[in-house]
Amino acid sequence: MWELHARRFPDAPAAIHGGETRTWRDFDSRANGIANTLLAAGARHQDKVAQYMHNCPEYTESMFGLFKISLVPVNTNYRYTEDELTYLWDNSDSVAVIFHATYAERCAAVRPRVPNVKTWIWVDDGTHPCPDWAVSYDKAATSNTAQPSPAWSRSGDDLYFLYTGGTTGMPKGVMWRQDDMVGSLDAPSKVRLPEHVDMSALEARVGKPGPVNMPAAPLMHGTGAMNAMWALALGGAVATMTSRTFDAKELLEVVQSARVNSIAIVGDAFAKPILRALDENPGKYDVSSIKFITSSGVMWSAETKAGLLRHHPKMLLIDSLGSSEAIGMASSTTSADGSSSTATFKLGPNTRVINEDGRDVVPGSGERGRIAMRGRTPIGYYKDEAKSASTFVVIDGLRYSIPGDFAEVDADGTVRLLGRGSQCINTGGEKVYPEEVEEVLKTHPSVLDAACVGVPDERFGEVITALVEPRPGEGIDSSALVAHVRSTLAAYKSPKNVIAVASIGRAPNGKLDYKRLKQEALDALGLSK
Repeated sequence: MWELHARRFPDAPAAIHGGETRTWRDFDSRANGIANTLLAAGARHQDKVAQYMHNCPEYTESMFGLFKISLVPVNTNYRYTEDELTYLWDNSDSVAVIFHATYAERCAAVRPRVPNVKTWIWVDDGTHPCPDWAVSYDKAATSNTAQPSPAWSRSGDDLYFLYTGGTTGMPKGVMWRQDDMVGSLDAPSKVRLPEHVDMSALEARVGKPGPVNMPAAPLMHGTGAMNAMWALALGGAVATMTSRTFDAKELLEVVQSARVNSIAIVGDAFAKPILRALDENPGKYDVSSIKFITSSGVMWSAETKAGLLRHHPKMLLIDSLGSSEAIGMASSTTSADGSSSTATFKLGPNTRVINEDGRDVVPGSGERGRIAMRGRTPIGYYKDEAKSASTFVVIDGLRYSIPGDFAEVDADGTVRLLGRGSQCINTGGEKVYPEEVEEVLKTHPSVLDAACVGVPDERFGEVITALVEPRPGEGIDSSALVAHVRSTLAAYKSPKNVIAVASIGRAPNGKLDYKRLKQEALDALGLSK
């Protein structure tokens, strides 16, 4: 699809970043260079390649190169520590890593631990010189730009990996067939593409260069990556910000300069700063080009949506209930002509809410169930048959993806989202499993036992709060414990609050009563209703 658009719209923009615009001609040519570099390094059919970068043109460009020769992109969270990177690249069987220069030292430290990685491609960001063990990305992208000719052919069965958190905190590689991903992303379209490959239908559908999409969320996450990929599938462009942390004012400046049509965000962690910047600078930013703002991964509040619509009444604000394991399970659209409440959705045509017996939850019954989606879903988790079997389940002869989102169904059929199962904490769109943080806290010499819960936060939805039982005679130093967690885990997994308690109060079987612990945390922080 992308190569077709490169041939048809060679002078149209494909990537916009920091004042630089790369055309579809450049996009295609440089992707060829990356593909040929990896082939020359010995990459084989469906080998895995990790992308360890912040948002930039090289992210989608290198992805294009991987897809050209049937390699598998592996998203890499740039917040991960050395231990986490080692696990991810080893678990995914990555043979190459494409990394921003700022992470050169971290890659150097990890290299001896991931012997399967043979090729390292350095993306210049002005921070560290290219190591002698790496290849310059720009050199690779411009060295051999002929259309690559691997010894194998491409297929809709070629994979895309999307690593996401697992029940023990270790990431799991969700395996998407490209054909299923295209079908899922195309599902909401008014004019659908045919089920089979038909490039003439794509040409008829896309008669001119497409929309400009801005992934405000990181491309290393599904929300940013899939929105960007679909914008390119429509012959459009991807606009990215230069800041390494979210800057609402920069976002609005890029919206104005690049005439951005759609934005992908993750809930109020992005939406509230955008609204604040608009409110504080009335009339400064031209946002009239925006047609859609889509939030996926975490809900955003009705109040924030109403505020944004005051600044641009003609755009649509979309809550998309989806996950790495299921795209488009349910949605909620808000416009200036209508309203919606927070965390309420309309189920998609292939989605149901089922109870533990596999039966549909009766609307208005107050029964809680899990959201299940059939049709275009992943084929499973990479190298994890047990997890695959528990998430991708056959019901009444049909295969469903059941990622773990719990919900109730109101009498009118509206679905009210309750949150993820287990005790997963969703902080600004990042999934954090308490067991992982608890185990690190318990390795500190002052800690006897620990539990982590999520408490409400205006910006991030939830923040991590640790309840810590000290060893006899020891005191609790909150800053020391936070630093201890950060020495092992990504910073976003560290507690924002630390509360000392006399006892965690485990049950005789060793389990924690998270409901009680969360209430204790709310009481201690003065957040109880």
